[in-house]
Amino acid sequence: MRIIPAIDIIEGKCVRLTKGDYDTKKIYNQSPLEVAKEFEANGIQYLHVVDLDGAKSNHIVNYKILEEIATKTNLKIDFGGGLKSDEDLHIAFESGANQITGGSIAVKNRPVFTKWIAKYGSNKIILGADCKQRKIATNGWLDTSDIEVIPFIEAYKEEGITNVICTDVAKDGMLQGASIDLYIEILEKTTINLIASGGVSNLEDLYKLKEIGCEGAILGKAIYEGKITVKELQALC
Repeated sequence: MRIIPAIDIIEGKCVRLTKGDYDTKKIYNQSPLEVAKEFEANGIQYLHVVDLDGAKSNHIVNYKILEEIATKTNLKIDFGGGLKSDEDLHIAFESGANQITGGSIAVKNRPVFTKWIAKYGSNKIILGADCKQRKIATNGWLDTSDIEVIPFIEAYKEEGITNVICTDVAKDGMLQGASIDLYIEILEKTTINLIASGGVSNLEDLYKLKEIGCEGAILGKAIYEGKITVKELQALC
């Protein structure tokens, strides 16, 4: 299972939210690059970068931060947040993203997202299936749709998607464990590479996610709050 630390960006700073609520913003570092370099120095190979300003603004915003991390580290970066147009996608890839994650665009503009899958391939395009009470959440989790998460994933599997990041918003930033039951159900009912995100609080959570068959696990606050150290992650990697 791949270990994928997250860097969430607001106004160029490394932050974390709780349950996606922008009012709970906590700044952990003024320099996302500094954080990324520490991850790399401790054996981490993958990084999940979220442009929270972009998610709120409906267009890519913090691409300069992405470019800085991509050019000054060798981390393989998947990038999401505010990718709504072909131009946004072009900027993200030109700025150094190895992969992009589309969530809101996959809900609100299916033709564009399916075109991206066809053009770039499933190794470059990840489906973001973030949910509240199993309903897909969009726009930086500010809005909730009526779309159930598993049928949503199944529909995009038919379009060629192979990699899915699923965040249970209720778990995000709570440090109370991942949504194991939800992930088990997804893995039983679909045949995708599932990347779990949200709620990881300790190494045991990571072992559970690996045991049920997750391809990757994204974690953020557990690192920033010292619940899991980068040295422990280095040992896992």
